[in-house]
Amino acid sequence: MNKKLKIFTNGFIRENPLLVLNIGLCSSLGVTSSVFNGLGMGMGMTFVLLMSEIVISLFRKKIPSSVRLPIFIVIIAAFTTIVQLVLNAYVENLYEALGVFLPLIVVNCIIMGRVEAFASKNTLGDSVLDALGMGLGYTIVLLLISFFRELLGGGTLMSGTALKMEIIPENFRIGIFNSAPGGFLVFGFLAAMVQGLKISKAKKEKQKVKIEEPGCAACKLACPNRGKTDASCISENKAEVKAENLSENKNKEEGAK
Repeated sequence: MNKKLKIFTNGFIRENPLLVLNIGLCSSLGVTSSVFNGLGMGMGMTFVLLMSEIVISLFRKKIPSSVRLPIFIVIIAAFTTIVQLVLNAYVENLYEALGVFLPLIVVNCIIMGRVEAFASKNTLGDSVLDALGMGLGYTIVLLLISFFRELLGGGTLMSGTALKMEIIPENFRIGIFNSAPGGFLVFGFLAAMVQGLKISKAKKEKQKVKIEEPGCAACKLACPNRGKTDASCISENKAEVKAENLSENKNKEEGAK
């Protein structure tokens, strides 16, 4: 995998900000009561992260290290304000649904972490790929959490929009998914699934590494079976080598006495 593709895909699984790094959980669990809210929050976060990384990467060599954090916060706050004004003007119901979590994007650990750890040290192209990858990874997880919470808790999908669909009758809905504990449950299952995939991948990689037994080419004993590679020959040679080593160690001990 080349460097560019690795940077872009890091945010999907390997360094997913929610399921792997476990940062930015407060807002992600607070706004995922519906798919519409999760999508809106994900897009807003991705926009702020992308624009912040672009600006900081462009001016990274001109920003004094002693005041870099206040400058980063001012840049992030500027783009967060843009998102707030746009949503308030054109998507007022989403603006009201996101509530306090929208202005809190300014101090979101995901954005602060990426601009500090990546954008301030890398080129513009790499920073754009990092922002898009992290933003998409974050948005995908929000959509998954929102999907299960809205479907199981509210029995609907895309509530708050003209595309609202009633899927589960009211008597069969699970109310806990409308509350914070339900969000933690869904998040926990998704995080466990990701960890399971990582463990399974690690086991498969270990299985590919085969330990090869030494054949006759590596054997120093003169035996009539030289040239054969069957398991019995190798086993016999191992026994002879072990016996020879024991004999040498015994002779050394007797000489020392």
